[in-house]
Amino acid sequence: MPTFKYKVMDHQGRKIEATYKANSKNEVLAMIEDNNYYPIEIKEVLEREQKDLFESFDKVKTKDLYIFCRQFHTMINAGANIANALDILKKQTENKKLKKSLYEVHDDLQKGVSLSDSMGKHRDVFPDLLINMINTGEVSGNLDIIMSRMASHFEKENKTNNQLKSAMVYPMVLSGLVVVIVVFLLTFIMPTFTGMFASSGVALPAPTRIVMGISQFILTKWYIIIVVVGGAIYGMQKYINTPQGRLSLDKIKLKLPVVKDLTEKAIVSRFTRTLSTVIASGVPLVQALEVVQKVVGNKVAENALEKIKEKVLRGVSLAEALGSESIFPMMLHSMIKIGEESGSLDDILDKTANFYDEELETSIKKMTTMLEPLMIVVMGVIVGFIVIAMMLPIFSMSSTVQ
Repeated sequence: MPTFKYKVMDHQGRKIEATYKANSKNEVLAMIEDNNYYPIEIKEVLEREQKDLFESFDKVKTKDLYIFCRQFHTMINAGANIANALDILKKQTENKKLKKSLYEVHDDLQKGVSLSDSMGKHRDVFPDLLINMINTGEVSGNLDIIMSRMASHFEKENKTNNQLKSAMVYPMVLSGLVVVIVVFLLTFIMPTFTGMFASSGVALPAPTRIVMGISQFILTKWYIIIVVVGGAIYGMQKYINTPQGRLSLDKIKLKLPVVKDLTEKAIVSRFTRTLSTVIASGVPLVQALEVVQKVVGNKVAENALEKIKEKVLRGVSLAEALGSESIFPMMLHSMIKIGEESGSLDDILDKTANFYDEELETSIKKMTTMLEPLMIVVMGVIVGFIVIAMMLPIFSMSSTVQ
């Protein structure tokens, strides 16, 4: 469907520019007249129909959603209507995928579609949590408050995500460095020693024979290594993208000694923060649990929340239902029980989320502090083994000459 850019004047003499999807200029003109605007210019924008080649790679991040919600809240809180706020946001948004979706959402609004229904057509851009919350805000008339809460929610979520990513950067960089050093030693340094060892006639020790065998295999069968490693990565990626694969990976995360603590605290942090935001906005508990299920970020926790939701539907309290699932700590069970008894569940959940955010940050620092010397030791052992394997025959040759 073609996109038209139009310029109109309202009854107060203000000029408005926007875009609208329609089959013809007549449809655009009819929409303008329905809104009691005076048309100035209507023209078709052909370039809007062309898909950006890099659009599919431009993912909408939590930071983009946080900025969008914060700016949207600021404008509607200042008195701007939804259409005008989106008209401004779609022009200044940097993320191309989000920008394209905002253009289409704005076009839908011009046709009378609600904001939540329009966003629901772009679930790859706007998460279910945001769509459901905006729907609640439209029904209650508190959209500005909802957007403020969502901005705070995504800001904290972005901070948590950045902390988790930063915790993995150092081990990944150091692991990559180890691989590069080992490959360099085996493919460039070791071959220079191989000819010397062969001509000397000295019996080679087992470590040297092992390293020489690995070096020779890398030099002659490198293509096999590439195929096997590439195939393994591709196969793992395909498996992880399946429901069973995702469940298996999430189970492993909850069992690994170092990762387990981080994963559990991240789950509790997301659960409490999201549930607090949703309940504070007036969403019923069962519906709130359905929303939280989709954003908790772990299949095991998602399955546990499904069981909890079923128990709540049967009349069991949230605290009691949580107590039967081992993935959630007893402290959370106790805090929710206090919140239910005092009638301030959303406030208790918010404070609990802040507590687990701090705990997560502390755990990340501890893990990083522990991993740094451990990775250095591992790197030293691997490189040291290769160096010793190369030097042992030289020591044997020296003793033979003497």
